[in-house]
Amino acid sequence: MNKHIMNIRLTSVLALLVLMSSCVSSKKYGELESKNANLQRENRSVAKELENYRKSSEDLDKELSGLKTDYETITTERNQLMEKLTALEKNYESLEKSYDALEQNSSAAIAENSRQNRDLLGQLDEKEAALLQEKNRLEKLEKDLALRSQRINDLENVIAAKDAKMNALKNAVSNALTNFEGKGLSVEQRDGKVYVSMENKLLFDSGSWAVNSEGRKAVQQLGTVLGQNPDIAVLIEGHTDNVPYGGSGQLKDNWDLSTKRATAIVQILRENSNIDPQSLTAAGRGEYAPVGSNDTEAGKAKNRRIEVILTPKLDEITRVLNEID
Repeated sequence: MNKHIMNIRLTSVLALLVLMSSCVSSKKYGELESKNANLQRENRSVAKELENYRKSSEDLDKELSGLKTDYETITTERNQLMEKLTALEKNYESLEKSYDALEQNSSAAIAENSRQNRDLLGQLDEKEAALLQEKNRLEKLEKDLALRSQRINDLENVIAAKDAKMNALKNAVSNALTNFEGKGLSVEQRDGKVYVSMENKLLFDSGSWAVNSEGRKAVQQLGTVLGQNPDIAVLIEGHTDNVPYGGSGQLKDNWDLSTKRATAIVQILRENSNIDPQSLTAAGRGEYAPVGSNDTEAGKAKNRRIEVILTPKLDEITRVLNEID
C-alpha cells in the first residue's frame, strides 16, 4: 500500500514539473529534476527496506511455527515424563510398604524363603538329573538313528543292486532264448523277479513229461545263463489246464503231471555242473494258477506251461535287515 502511494506522488510531481517546465527557468528546472532523482532513490530505498521487512516477517513466521511445533513436542514429552514420574512414585510407595512389611516380618519371611529355596534347589537337582538322563537317552537314540539310517541306505543300495542284477539277468535270458520267441516262450520282469514262461507245446507232447529235443535246447540255453549267476534261486513250476488227466500208470491227476514236468526241467538243468542243485526247486501247481481262460483253446494253451521263476537270493538283504532290527 505504501509503495503504491509513493508511485502516485512521484507521478504527480512529474506532471507538475512538466506543466511548470514552460514557465520556470532552466535553473529551477534542474533543481526540480535533482529533487525528483533524490525522491526516486528514496523510493527505491524504501521499497527495498519494505521487501526486507516482508522477508523478515516470513522468516519470523516460519521460526514461530517451528517454535510452536517444538513447544508441542516438549509439552508431550513433559506429560509423558510426568506420567512416568507418577508411576515411579507409586512403585516407590509400594516398595516402601513391602520393605516395611519385610522388616516387620523379617525372621519369619527369611525362614520361609530359606525353606522355599531349599525346596527349589531340591527340585532343581531332580530336574537336572532327569535332564541329564534324558540327554543321555537322546544321544543314544541319535546314534541308533544314525546307525539305522546307514543300515537303511545299505539296504537300499543292496536292493538297487539286486534290481539292476535282475534286469541284467532278464536281458541275458531274453538274448539266450531269442531263437524261441514266437514258439510259446516269454520272458518278463516283475516284482523284483524274472519269469520265464514256456508253453507245453515247446517242451512236451500231450500227456507226457518227457522233454522233446526243441524244448531241451531251450532249457539248456537257459541253464547256461543260470550257471553264470550262481546267486539266483530257481523255482520251476509246472501248470496244466483244467482238462482232467486221462493217462494211466503212475500219474493220478494234473497235479502229478505238473510236478513230473517241473522235475523233468530240473533234471536237464542239473546236467549243467555250474548250477548248484541247492538253488533249484521243482513244484507242481496243476490247474490252480491259470493265466488264461480255460473256456478257449488259446487260454488252455497258455495255462499248459512251465514257469521258471528267478529270484535273487536274499541273504545279504536279510543280514542288513537283522542289523537294522
